[in-house]
Amino acid sequence: MSSSTGSMEDMPKTSARLLALLSLLQARRDWPGAVLAERLEVSQRTVRRDVDRLRELGYPIAAAKGPDGGYRLEPGAELPPLLFDDEQAVALAIALQIATTSGAGIDEAAVRALNTVRQVMPARLRTRIDALQVTAVPSSIPQVDSNVLLALGAAVRAREILRFDYASGEPRRVEPHHLVTWARRWYLVAWDLERDDWRTFRADRITPRIPTGPRFTPREVPGGDVAAFVINRFKGADGTGTWPCRGEVILDLPAAAVSRFTRDGVVEELGPNRCRLVLGSWSWPGLAATITRFDADIEVIGPPELKEAFARLARRCTKAATSAAL
Repeated sequence: MSSSTGSMEDMPKTSARLLALLSLLQARRDWPGAVLAERLEVSQRTVRRDVDRLRELGYPIAAAKGPDGGYRLEPGAELPPLLFDDEQAVALAIALQIATTSGAGIDEAAVRALNTVRQVMPARLRTRIDALQVTAVPSSIPQVDSNVLLALGAAVRAREILRFDYASGEPRRVEPHHLVTWARRWYLVAWDLERDDWRTFRADRITPRIPTGPRFTPREVPGGDVAAFVINRFKGADGTGTWPCRGEVILDLPAAAVSRFTRDGVVEELGPNRCRLVLGSWSWPGLAATITRFDADIEVIGPPELKEAFARLARRCTKAATSAAL
């Protein structure tokens, strides 16, 4: 009787340990047995028994023998029940709630997935999730068909030449290298075979053609960092990582009011309602127009190109205002 009672008392502890072990196995490809034992604070013998229990539940766990042996969770023919720890479940629910802002065109699927996950959550987690209701505000940014993203991702992974029709109406043939998301848009970074240069293409403007072309040997993105490459391209930079046009002005606004809308600009407080703004752009007219959106008096510190851009913008605005009056 006492032995049976002891076994029943150990069941919650064993279940929690199995969940922790499964979470670790899902986190990375290979785990040495000694490291698993240390993380779980048990013996390696206990780890071996727990691995056997997970196998009985349908999880395909491979074991490597020898001094460097360990365990690996492999893909199975059938999907066994998924187990998440509390933090993983909460993270998954939050990610599904904000999926509408990803631009990936998976809004309805995300809602269905969230309902499915919520139904199988224990009561304590459902309470936490229900307390965190996120309202994702739709934007005017075009959504990308999820099938297009899958096709682009498959071509990148397979390193196969991709043919597609672009929104400009021109067919393109490229070596796809990276599928990236930036400023809530999806882009394909690729080597354009016709132009013999690197290009970034908006995924929502791509219509892939099938089949894909032959395999290619990947080139290295300029600078070796795809994130820096994409940011520099949108800045119109020459590889230095800075905007080609950069100016300085003084605005009759509080620094706190300006800093919320300047992204990578530098704002310095000069007084309660006065601040210095240093900002960059891809062109001088573009920089002048960006600064003009602040409803405040502007004093241009420099350079002269920025003053001239303001003068041109003023002439255009005056002409527009005069035409509207007529």
